[in-house]
Amino acid sequence: MPITEIVAGLAGLLIGGAVFFPLGIRYRKQVSEKEISSAEEEGTRIINEAIKSAETKKKETLLEAKEEILKNRSEYEKEEKSRRADLQRQENRLQQKEENLDRKLESLERREESLAQKHAAADREQEEIRAIKQSQTEVLERISGFTAEEAKAYLISQVESEVTHETAMKIKEVESRMKEECDARAREVVAQAIQRCAADTVAEMTVSVVPLPNDEMKGRIIGREGRNIRTIETLTGVDLIIDDTPEAITVSCFEPVRREVARLALEKLIADGRIHPTHIEETVEKARREVDAVIKSEGERAVFETGVRGLHPELVKMLGRLHYRTSYGQNVLQHSVEVSHIAGMMAADLGADVQAAKRAGLLHDLGKAVDHEMEGTHVALGVEFARKYKEKEDIIHAIEAHHNDVEPRTVVACLVQAADAISAARPGARRENLENYIKRLEQLESITGSYPGVEKAYAIQAGREVRVMVKPEQVSEDQMVILARDLAKKIEEEMEYPGQIKVHVLRETKVVEYAK
Repeated sequence: MPITEIVAGLAGLLIGGAVFFPLGIRYRKQVSEKEISSAEEEGTRIINEAIKSAETKKKETLLEAKEEILKNRSEYEKEEKSRRADLQRQENRLQQKEENLDRKLESLERREESLAQKHAAADREQEEIRAIKQSQTEVLERISGFTAEEAKAYLISQVESEVTHETAMKIKEVESRMKEECDARAREVVAQAIQRCAADTVAEMTVSVVPLPNDEMKGRIIGREGRNIRTIETLTGVDLIIDDTPEAITVSCFEPVRREVARLALEKLIADGRIHPTHIEETVEKARREVDAVIKSEGERAVFETGVRGLHPELVKMLGRLHYRTSYGQNVLQHSVEVSHIAGMMAADLGADVQAAKRAGLLHDLGKAVDHEMEGTHVALGVEFARKYKEKEDIIHAIEAHHNDVEPRTVVACLVQAADAISAARPGARRENLENYIKRLEQLESITGSYPGVEKAYAIQAGREVRVMVKPEQVSEDQMVILARDLAKKIEEEMEYPGQIKVHVLRETKVVEYAK
């Protein structure tokens, strides 16, 4: 390209730029002014809308605040109304209680007045009886021609002559009975000479001693205001004796199962260290389960030791309960095992059925496991349970005949009867005073526990006190007074005992709930 053309082109560009540059600047200025004006209008619009929105939100907030105030005022009025209703109900309840108390007070006053009238009438009747007795005595003296002293002397002479005759007859009867007993004793000595079973005998006691780590533990067992010791005695039915004996507590109860449960529970509580009513209840229940396990194992041990097979599990369990039963101070389970061995040895010597003799000897005192809970003699109960669990008739007959309730008809029955007498006749095996004492306590519990509404009854303090726990839903507080009086009267009528017996009736209401 020629240089002239290049120069001409550059000159043209320069002239065009000089012409169009001012025009571009003016155009951009106009566009900028329009944009600024538009932005100002948009800003004004946004500000107006914000003001309107703020006014709207302000009104909405005021409305919400007014609604919240109205809602709070309504809730407050409802709560205030509820409180006033509660106060009104409490006032009504208090008024009803006052009216009930007034009625009870009036009833008591009427009863006192009635009792006073009855006492006065009784006094008058007593005076009339004395007067009638005196007049009748005078009439009798006039008719008979004897004075009271002369009539008494005449009757005494007549009675003496009759008593002399009765005494002579009694002496002859005693002599005859003594001869029979001597014959029986001679036969027993022969039986003891031929038997080969030797066993130790230890008379059962009615107390257990629990050792303590220190004397401070006595106070913890007693508890605040005696609540711990009361809980233990109530749950187990024993009597805890806490005296000056160092580091020891005595557990007293005629029932060995209760005494063993209490002893185990005390040992666990002492070892654990937590002694309060709730933990005491748990520990006593655990001790009961352990004693049940011991009962089962003792029954199985007796069956294994005697070699008796095929017994019903319930009979095995009842045999285990005999481990905690005594008869005249002798352990009944040990006695039953011994009778089984003796009867089996004699059966072997005589060529009789050894297994039947052992089985009947082991089961002969079965009824003693439940005779303090059910009506009937231990013989009748043993026969009933043996028949219930399908024992053979010859075994049932041996159980029924071992105390001559029926005449023994089989060799096995005679052998069991002889073995029972041999085991019981060992020197030191039995102690009659303890058995009579235990029977008296069992009778005391039976009498007091037979009334409706009585839940449990425990004889404590060596039979000088009976603790009766009633069901609160069946026996009211007023009925407790009548119940205690009726129990004391029945004990007086049906029992013979030294001193006096305290009847202690307890009524307790307990509610348990769990927080989850």
